[in-house]
Amino acid sequence: MLELRNPKIAVPVVLFSGILWSFGPLVVRYMDSPNQIPWQYIFGRGVTIFILLNLYLYFDEGLTFWKNYLKIGKSGIIGGIGLGVAMISFIYSITNTTAAITLLCLAAMPFFTALLAFVFLKEQISLNVWISIFLATIGISIMAFGNSEENSLVGFVFGIASSVGFSIFSVTLRWRKDTPKFTTVALAGLFCFVFATVMILSKDQVFFSSSYNSSLFSLHGTLVCLGLILYSIGSKAIPAAELTLLSLTEVIGGIFWVWLPIFGINEIPDNNTIIGGFFLFISLFYYSLIMRWNKRFIGLN
Repeated sequence: MLELRNPKIAVPVVLFSGILWSFGPLVVRYMDSPNQIPWQYIFGRGVTIFILLNLYLYFDEGLTFWKNYLKIGKSGIIGGIGLGVAMISFIYSITNTTAAITLLCLAAMPFFTALLAFVFLKEQISLNVWISIFLATIGISIMAFGNSEENSLVGFVFGIASSVGFSIFSVTLRWRKDTPKFTTVALAGLFCFVFATVMILSKDQVFFSSSYNSSLFSLHGTLVCLGLILYSIGSKAIPAAELTLLSLTEVIGGIFWVWLPIFGINEIPDNNTIIGGFFLFISLFYYSLIMRWNKRFIGLN
């Protein structure tokens, strides 16, 4: 697997991966009535992710790539399901509330990860991290109080569920560090595909939406895969602190694209979202400074 050891090259690569991910909410907004076809979306996106990641593994490792599935183990299965749940919750969140709310919920993932690692892996949480979690909680609470409408509150709850699902995936990687990461993500795509198939059959629905929507389903899955591959290539050359900050390009970009008038969505965050997001960004910045002092390096691959 290609690895970048020069941070001057790795940083823009990771930045670009976040920018690719940030177009996801915009793609969803361009779909025709996505709230009416969530399972078709999950089906199409899951298939795309599963196929593309396996193709990547094939070209990277050759025919022996399938042996990674034999190494997944319990941690890989739990991580794949957690990531699959996150992907499913994402569509229900973003179709019931603003893109800003959904993305800011996802930005809270480092804190959910720290809490889950504390509970299940007995990883200690320092006072500084508890301060970061407290600030993030204030921000999330402010956003929650601003979502008084029923549908908007449902979107917020699913946004939190998506963030927790991603955190479960992250914790399983810490639980067993030799778990094949890309194979686990491919398993998440397979989980979405199978679960969506069951739901579509049980509801007597069609598997495919319009050709227009189906192409957008696949486009979103492709953006996820390409971003993931680029992120993994550059991640080993960058300290975890910088990675935390660089990953915010997904949140900032996602909010910006759906607001930018040229794209025709014109989705403006409300005051509670802006204030809550400010607290969340302050907590992330503080959290990143703490990790910078620790000089920890992480990588997805």
